[in-house]
Amino acid sequence: MPQLAKRMGRAKPSAIMAVADKAKKLKSEGRDIVSFSIGVPNFLPGDHVYAAARDALAKDSGQYGSNRGSDALLDAFLLHIEALGLTGYTRMHCATGVGAKHILYNLAEALLDEGDTIAYATPYWTTYADIAEVLNAKILELPCPASQDYKLTPAQLEAALATKPKVFLFNNPNNPTGMVYTRGEISALADVLVKYPDTWIITDDIYNMMVFDGLGYHNFVQARPELRDRLVFVDSLSKTYGMPGWRVGFMAGPEVVAKAMTVLNSTHITNLPEVVTAAAIAALTGPQDVPVAKCAEFQAKRDLVAATMNAIPGVICPKPQGAFYVFPDISCAFGKSHNGVAINNDVDFCSVLLEAKGVACVPGSAFGAPNALRISYTCPSAQLPVGLKRIQEFFAELS
Repeated sequence: MPQLAKRMGRAKPSAIMAVADKAKKLKSEGRDIVSFSIGVPNFLPGDHVYAAARDALAKDSGQYGSNRGSDALLDAFLLHIEALGLTGYTRMHCATGVGAKHILYNLAEALLDEGDTIAYATPYWTTYADIAEVLNAKILELPCPASQDYKLTPAQLEAALATKPKVFLFNNPNNPTGMVYTRGEISALADVLVKYPDTWIITDDIYNMMVFDGLGYHNFVQARPELRDRLVFVDSLSKTYGMPGWRVGFMAGPEVVAKAMTVLNSTHITNLPEVVTAAAIAALTGPQDVPVAKCAEFQAKRDLVAATMNAIPGVICPKPQGAFYVFPDISCAFGKSHNGVAINNDVDFCSVLLEAKGVACVPGSAFGAPNALRISYTCPSAQLPVGLKRIQEFFAELS
C-alpha cells in the first residue's frame, strides 16, 4: 500500500475536541456532565442574520464567487475594523477564508518556508503549534506564566526577535487565558517590534469585541503605524456573533499578503458560499444588540468563575479581561490523590475531575502550559455554578 505524506506524521487531532468528545460520550451514557471544554460561544446570531441567509437562498445565482471575498463583504469588514480603530485599509488589503483557522493556515503557507521559525507566547491556542508542525516550521515558545499574568513582556519579545524569527504571532484577547493587553502594554511591545523589520507580525485578535472592564481593544499599528507594511490582522465571526459553524474569517494587511491569500483561496476553496456571505454581511452591518448583550453576560460569568477559583486554597488565577476563558494554575493539586487515584499532572487532574465529578475542562498542556487548565464558561447560566461547585468539592476531597 502506498504511504501517506510525511507531514501527516506531524499532524495531530485537536486536543480540545478530544476532551469534548469524551464528555459527549459520557453524557450519552447517562452521566450528568457539565462541559467547560470547547470554546464555542453557545448563542445564536440575531434574526436579521437568518433573514439575510434566507433571502440569499431565494436569489441564489449558483455561480462562483470572488476568491478574495465579495465586495459587499469586504466593505462590511472594513467598516468593522474602522470602528476598532484600524483605518486606511482598502479591499486590496483584505481577504476572506473559511474561518480564522483557515486564514491562519493560509498565512503560514504564504509566509513560512520549511525550516523557518514562528515565535509566539505560551499559553497559546493549540492550532498554532499544529499548523507549524504540519508545515515543518520551527517553533519558538515564549513562556508567560501566571506569575506575569500570562502576558508577554517587552524584554521577552526583544530576546525572541533578536533571533530573527520569520513570523511573530500574537493573540489578544488571548485564548486560553482570556487576558487582554492594555494600550500601554501594546505600545511597549510595538516599540520593540519596530526594531526588527525582518519579522512578519500576525495579530490573531478574533475576540476583539469581547473585552471587559472598559479596557478596550488595541493593536500594534495604532501605536506604531510604520508596522502596517508587515502586520496582518486576523478576525472572525465565530465568537463575536455566535456563528462558529458558518466559518467566516478575515484578514487585513499588506496588499502582497492579501494577494497571496487570494491566490491560495483560488487553489483551496475558490470562494465563500453566497448564502454564508449574505449572513456575514448582515452580522457585521446589522443590529449589534446580541454581541453587546453577550459581552456583558460573559463579563458577569467571568466574575463568578475567577472569584470561585481564587477562593480555592493554592490555586492561582489571574483575572481575565476578555474572551470567555479562565485559566487557573492548579499545580497545587499535583502529587495528591482523589479517592485513591493519583494526580501527577494536568492531564490526570482533568481526567479524574471528569470521571469523579462530571466536569470537563481542557488540560493546560494542550496550550503549552501544563500547570493549568482552561475553563470555557459559555455553558448555560444555570450550569455554571453547578460545575464550579463540583470543582470546589473536588479540591476539598484531595488528599
